[in-house]
Amino acid sequence: MSSGRSAGALPVVAVVGATGAVGIELLRCLEQRGFPLAQLRLLASARSAGKTLPFRGEPLVVEALAEDSFRGVDIALFSAGGGISKQFAPLAVEQGAVVVDNSSAFRRDPAVPLVVPEINPQMVKTHRGIIANPNCSTIIAITPLWPIHRVNPIKRLILSTYQAASGGGAAAMEELRESTHAYLQRQPFTPRVLPHPYAFNLFSHNSAINPDNGYNEEELKALYETRKIYGDESIRVTATCVRVPVLRAHSIAINFECERPITPDTVRELIGAAPGVRLVDDRERNYFPMPADASGTDPILVGRIRADLSDPSGRSIALFVAGDQLLKGAALNAVQIAELL
Repeated sequence: MSSGRSAGALPVVAVVGATGAVGIELLRCLEQRGFPLAQLRLLASARSAGKTLPFRGEPLVVEALAEDSFRGVDIALFSAGGGISKQFAPLAVEQGAVVVDNSSAFRRDPAVPLVVPEINPQMVKTHRGIIANPNCSTIIAITPLWPIHRVNPIKRLILSTYQAASGGGAAAMEELRESTHAYLQRQPFTPRVLPHPYAFNLFSHNSAINPDNGYNEEELKALYETRKIYGDESIRVTATCVRVPVLRAHSIAINFECERPITPDTVRELIGAAPGVRLVDDRERNYFPMPADASGTDPILVGRIRADLSDPSGRSIALFVAGDQLLKGAALNAVQIAELL
């Protein structure tokens, strides 16, 4: 750690974007996991300054984020958007903090480690002051696949995501609530946060489309981030990312092709013994991962494990996962990184 605190001393932790959907979950994760700290500072925009948030039974006052907010801070957990991260993360590092950033600002920077603790915890040691938290759908997709990739390398990965409102933050979650109420009451509703009507609808993920290849930013993140986290530039990845009218927790249909033949039983065995995941694969009851079950829970749920009948070589598997975007897809992963620090 780049701060000047003495060995054995508890760290001072700051949460940037404390009043947002992920910020609230960061506080809960720190509390529920008993994260050892000397002090917790809550930072947000000036309009949130003065609000209080509960932590370990006490109200903490939110402070306005400023250029000198990080003096004396050892670990800064950022979840306030890429623009804020680009502006303030270098300042935090200059003042002695290690930054765990939840935005996309530094993920593709070759000098910044991109970490999922169940996959590449050793990369934390390579940081130069900033560690990037991967995209939520990438974490949820590839964490369950890592134990498979270690024993039978995955050569091709096809993802179809069903992404909840939580991925758009508290404002998108509220828009889903409001638009659903209006729809059921047969009242008009004009979207303000998302580009299309959300209630009883789904649409292509609302990130920018690359004009050259037709992929949106969310889909390209799956490609670049998977390669970086796995440390394998040869993996072929394609994704179709869709926003669905689910309040919380992303689901993903996954098809992967391994280097050698692999059976569904082998996949179940490998995933069943892996950290951070839980098998939900009950064919008799037709019960498989659902966002309703994944919401508010730490593990990524994995099921519908079956051989891909379109691949006669026996090297391809199809499965379905669901994971809480605000927890393992964001706040929980960041706190796990902080624990490694």
